[in-house]
Amino acid sequence: MSPTIIKHTIINLLFNWLERQVEPDGFDWLQQQQQKLASSSYKRVFFTSFSAVPRYTGKQKLQLSETDIKEAQAKCSGWLPQFWRIDQAGRSLLVLTLFQLAVKDEEARQTLEQVFAAADVQELVALYQMLPLFHNPEQYRLRAAEGVRSNITDVFEAVALRNPYPKQYFDQLAWNQMVLKALFVNSPLYLIQGLDERTNPTLSKMLVDYARERWAANRSVSPELWRAMGAYADETIISDWERVLAEGKPVEQKAIALTCAKCSHPQARKLLARYPELQESIDSGKLTWASLTQDLASN
Repeated sequence: MSPTIIKHTIINLLFNWLERQVEPDGFDWLQQQQQKLASSSYKRVFFTSFSAVPRYTGKQKLQLSETDIKEAQAKCSGWLPQFWRIDQAGRSLLVLTLFQLAVKDEEARQTLEQVFAAADVQELVALYQMLPLFHNPEQYRLRAAEGVRSNITDVFEAVALRNPYPKQYFDQLAWNQMVLKALFVNSPLYLIQGLDERTNPTLSKMLVDYARERWAANRSVSPELWRAMGAYADETIISDWERVLAEGKPVEQKAIALTCAKCSHPQARKLLARYPELQESIDSGKLTWASLTQDLASN
């Protein structure tokens, strides 16, 4: 393999992980495709090889050590490749190689846009997962927003969940719409990176309106909704919290208690003080969002 092809640090990581896990014949094929991307016919090579990756690598889970994960985090903050599959890593390797070898970034971007337009679901998942790995990833905001608008849950979740891209590059409107859609499609909010840091008053109002619509239709509300609201509340919202604490399920009561503990409004603190057991659980560290979402994930 040419040193020019693998000098890029993220490419090098992917290359090493795949070398360990892909059968020799399949890995040789990947190397050959990387080398062919340096030729004048790189577009044709890229289109055909990108689609063919799973046939040569398989679709097993990518097996990474703690050291591998730390190295990944050092290269791209928030990147969680331990949740990727081998074929997704292989496709990422080819895309990043394309950008490294293309004469101009714009040519590579145009080629990639053609792939986005024709990709099947699994190809789209791989493409959206790798967005934060690109050089100048902020240039792909509109493309990422397109993924969020997808009516295919796997594609939406490739952008929204376990992906640092929205936290780092979405504006407030795109962020709020993504969080609200996650509730609509029953995606777990705790897998959205930056959920606590990017709460805002507009999102808080959107979520309360959503909850009230659900209640009016005698439908349940995800306990995670209150976490996404963050510290923003007024007397009207706190009256809704009071209702959930009085009538909700235990998991909903815990979610409201955690939200009250984070809220600076005096009424929220007074409300929480009426439930000393929940207050004590929070103060002692027994009740946290991490423990609550663990319970939600297991149910």
